[in-house]
Order: sequence, then C-alpha cells, then structure tokens
Amino acid sequence: MADNLWNLGSTAGTPAPAGEDIVIEIEGNAVSPDGGVTELADGGVTVDLSLEVDDKPTAHFDNLALKMDSNEMSRIAGELVDAIETDDQSRAEWLSTRAKGLDLLGIKLEDAKGDVGSTSAPVEGMSVVRHPILLEAVLMAWANARAELLPASGPVKVVDTGQRSPEGDILADCLEKDFNTYLTVKAREYVPDTDRMLLMTVFGGSGFKKVYADPMRRRPVSESIDAADLIVNNATTDLRNAGRITHRIKMRPAIMKRMKFLGVYRDADLTPPSVETNVVELKEASIEGINIESQRIEDREHTLYECYCELDLDQFAPRQFKGEGLLLPFRVTIDKDSREILELRRNWDDEDEDCEPRTTFVHYSYVPGFGLYGWGLLHLLGNSAAALTATWRMGLDTAMFANFPGFLIAKLAARQQTNELRVAAGSGVVVDTQGLPINQAVMPLPYKDTTQGLLGMMDKILQSAQRVGGATETKVGEGKQDAPVGTTIALIEQATKVESAVHKNLHQAQSEEFQLLANLFREDPESFWRGNKKPATDWDKTKFIAAINTYGITPVADPNTPSHLHRLMKATAVKQLQAANPQLYDAKNVDLQVLKIMGWDNPESLFAPPQAPASAPPDPRMAKVQVEAQAKMDELKTRAVLAMADAQEKQKDRELKREIAMVDLARTLAVHPEAERLAQQTIATPFPAQPNQ
Repeated sequence: MADNLWNLGSTAGTPAPAGEDIVIEIEGNAVSPDGGVTELADGGVTVDLSLEVDDKPTAHFDNLALKMDSNEMSRIAGELVDAIETDDQSRAEWLSTRAKGLDLLGIKLEDAKGDVGSTSAPVEGMSVVRHPILLEAVLMAWANARAELLPASGPVKVVDTGQRSPEGDILADCLEKDFNTYLTVKAREYVPDTDRMLLMTVFGGSGFKKVYADPMRRRPVSESIDAADLIVNNATTDLRNAGRITHRIKMRPAIMKRMKFLGVYRDADLTPPSVETNVVELKEASIEGINIESQRIEDREHTLYECYCELDLDQFAPRQFKGEGLLLPFRVTIDKDSREILELRRNWDDEDEDCEPRTTFVHYSYVPGFGLYGWGLLHLLGNSAAALTATWRMGLDTAMFANFPGFLIAKLAARQQTNELRVAAGSGVVVDTQGLPINQAVMPLPYKDTTQGLLGMMDKILQSAQRVGGATETKVGEGKQDAPVGTTIALIEQATKVESAVHKNLHQAQSEEFQLLANLFREDPESFWRGNKKPATDWDKTKFIAAINTYGITPVADPNTPSHLHRLMKATAVKQLQAANPQLYDAKNVDLQVLKIMGWDNPESLFAPPQAPASAPPDPRMAKVQVEAQAKMDELKTRAVLAMADAQEKQKDRELKREIAMVDLARTLAVHPEAERLAQQTIATPFPAQPNQ
C-alpha cells in the first residue's frame, strides 16, 4: 500500500454514517480526507493522507516544504538543480567575456618582467600597460549615473495624482521626506549597494536589484545582485517572461542557523559546503589579490539556489485550478551540495485569481542586448580598448628598443662570460673581438622609433571609441560667445545621445524598483516608520495607506535631462529669453531658478535688499500752489500774533485805569466824612465795560 494511503478497518464493526464527513485523528492532527476515501467490503475505508490539516490551515505564504513528502521534495530538488546547472552552462561564454573585460580595465598592477603565463606580455621585458579608454568611460558613466539617481537629498520624489489641497500637500511632503529617510538613513545599505550596482551596470551591461521583505531585518529591502549570481537561461529575453529565475546565494553558517531558528527554512541536515566559484569570481579575486579558496571548512559559505519557477503541485493549487495540471509559480530554496529543499512557497498574491507570479527582480540595463543581458561599455569599447592597448605597447616597446637596441655578435667574439652587454652611463664594457674590427664583430639591430603613422592610427581609434562610448569632450567654451543657446544644446545632445538613452533606461528601472518597495510597504505599513526617531508626521496604517495610494513614488531624477550640463544649458536658455523679453518674465525668479540649478542651497541670500522708492521731481504748478498756501498761512499766523498782542495791551490799560480809580477813591474817603458809605457804594458799582475795538 502507498505511503500516503492508510487502511482503516471499521470501528466496532460500524462504518461511518452516510452523508457525514470522515474526520480522522493522526498524531494529534484532525485530517479530513474530503474525497480521498475508498470504502472497503468489510466496512473499512482507505484514506489518502496527502491532504492538508483542517485545524491548522496553511496560510498562503507558509513554507509548504513542511507538509510535503521527502521523496517528492527530493524529486523536485533534483530536477531543479539539473535545470539550473543547464541554465548556468548556457551563459558560460557571457561569463568568460566579462572575465576578460576585467583585464581590459587595467586596474591590476602587472610586472613587465615575467614569463608568458604570469603576465599579459608575450616576451619577457615587454610592456604590459593598458590603455585607460575603457576605465575612463566606465568612471564617467558611473559618476553621471550616480549623480542623477542618488542625489544627496534622497532619490525619491512624490507626484500628486489627485486634486491639490493644503492638507494633501503636507501629507505628500511627509511621505517624500520619510521615504528618502528610509532609503538614506534606515536602510543604510541602499546607497552604497546601489552605487556598486551602477558601476557594474555601466561596465558589464546589466545590474539586478532584488526587492523583498527581509525576515531578519523585518522590513523591505532592495539589494543588488551581481549579474553572475542571477542564473537565467541565455535564451530568455525578459525577466517577466522567464519560466525559471535562480538567485545563487552565498550564506554564512551563522546566517543559515538564524534562518532556521526564525522558521524561514526548515531544519534539514546539510552536508558541509564546498567551495563554489566561477570564472568571474576567480578573476575578481585575482585583481583584488584575494585567495577565495583558502578558507576553513567551518567558515565556508553554503551555496543556495533560490529558484523562482513553475511547478505542478496540485495539492497546493487554488480551488479554481484543482485537478487541471497547471504549472503555477513557486519559490523554492535548495541547498546545492545536499540537494535539500529548505523552503517552498507560493509566489503569487492571495487575492490574485489568475496566479500571476510576483515581481521580485528589477533589471538595470545599460544598452539592451539581443538576449536577457544588456551591453555595457565592455561590449561597446572592449575591442577598441584592446587595439589601443596593443598600439600603446608597440609604441613603448619600439621606443625602448630604439634607445636600448639588441645586437648581433660574431661567433668568435661571443666567447665571453656573457653576451648581455648592458653598458651603464659613462662606462664601457670590454669585448674580445678575436682580431675583428668592433663594427664587424657587433652589429646593432635596426629598431625604429615610434612612427607618426602608428600615432595617427591610435588617435583615430581613440576618437571612434569616444563617440561610441559617449565619452566625447563637449567643447562648450569655444566658438562665438553670442552663439544661440539652442545651437549649443543641439551640439551637446548630439554628443551625448548614448548617455541620454542610457539615463532613460536607468530611470525606468529605478521607478520600477520604487513601485515594488511601495507594494511591500502596503503589505507591512509599520515597517515604513518603525525605527524612525523623527518622522515627518504621526503615521498610522490608515494614513499611510491613503498616502501611498494617492501619491505616486518616482525617482527624483529627470528622465529627459541626463546630466547637470543639460540642466545648466536649459537654465541659460531661459535667462537669454528673459533678457530678450524683460517685460514677459520676472527677472528675480529666473535668476533664482538658475541659482538653484547651479546648486546653491540658499539663493535668496544672494539678492540685495529692496531699496526705498525714489521721490519724483516736484511739479512746478504744484510748487506755486504750495508757495501761495504757505504765504497765506504765514499771514494768518501774523494776524493772530498781532491780535493777541493788542488784546494784551488793552487788558493792561484797563487794569491801569482801575488802579487810578482806586487811588482817587481813597483820596475821596480821606476828605469826606461819609467815607464808609461811599466806599461800599463805589465797590458795589460795576466798572463800565469798554466798547469793542
């Protein structure tokens, strides 16, 4: 009887009631066969136990390897490892080309004196110098890509796809700020990792990013993968259409134990890891001076194959595909040496009824190639770099031999202790010519110095390589000073067409990478602000989901402007338009934008403070009116002063007359006997009022 079929006799001779579900408890688990029951003649049943457990239903992204038969897993692992090794062999020539290209960079220091096997020189003493055209183009392209895709303020900007509002603008700013904080501060590996990926992309043509939820760091991660570690059949043209994508992972034993502890991998017995290398790794180790094979057995890394493939596992298929025999997307992680499956999980969203595979990898391409892998500067300039290297070596070697030529020596004269006659400056060497004249015993070989033809050919090869590689020097400072800015921009664009096309490819890939990160944040919103000590706002799940669904996440780089030079020329064009039509433009705002493009952090501080408006010249008519008014005012003031002085004089006169009357009254009182009565009468009589003047 098969391993998954158990023969269960009837209990107490009583078969299960008709129409009721059969539930059997095995090892503490309640199993509902649900159709996997065959009734026997004696009242017993045969139950297929390969079905799932009811009391602990399998979650969508659970490790299904914990519920599979070991024989079935061994079969799947064997088939996948064989298929992966076939995929790896299909790109052997691509790996060999990339390994050769590392030599053309000329970053390994080689000794000119050595045998043929240890240096690139075929003859001892020949020059091993390499022309830096490939290295120069790679560094220029990498520096430009880094400046555009990884600005210091952060690589992300938020685009408002709905109606503008003050509250919405604040939320969009908070989302942009914290997204950039996540990529530059919290995920500290993002910037250096992307920097290294861009360097390998411009060199080899392809760079890959893996966007996934890291179970150890408990947050979404976007990490670069070396193109040599992403194994895809060379016949594949697009990752989205690939039936099998394998990420070769080197994992330290300590990380392996932790992944098992967290339940990510099942606890399987693994064989000791072996040293796994390819030609690219060996060449990189040789350039860096590292012996990757000299490791302790305890320190050797496990080689894992994380394969995103399609399998026919009907027991884990959704209800609508049960029994159809369809190949559905799964993620299978296999230890290469022991061929043990560590995890097997569904690779489609739970809500997706079509079971489309989840996107995990992003392809950064320099120039699209015929297959999956793109063309880099290695492919565009590799042959030119080899030709220039050959001409350099020829020029140096001919110059050396022209100044220190070899010679032919007569057989009779060669009977000496040595035939390597190297004469030091200001000294001589004794040669026994056996009686022959010295010019007949020793004859120098007719070496020629570097010719003009060789130098001219070198210049032509160099110019052609610069045009293809987009490394042409743009001489914007030469020519007419009043040349139209449109003409200058056209010259720059003509010289940097390759650079502009490459920038668009990289911009599109980075935009896809940010969308995958946003999707992972939707699944785990708390990971967005977890660990951020100073978030821009108080995030919660509802607010974050509303923000991430409302606003688009895109790279801050402009896809239509591949370099800082293009931005400066566009700003110069706007300034020229403003100067030609000053009435149509705000000169201060134009200068402000130009300064911002130039990189000034606080351009407002460079402007002079506003001046007080100057007074207009007086109007002669108004001046006359003002003079007349002032004259009238002065006349009125004079009259008022005179009137006041006259009133004061009259008051003094009245007081003087009163004093005189009082004196007369006193005299009268002294003469007349009725003085008292007359005095009272005089005092009671009012002083006569003075008539108005």
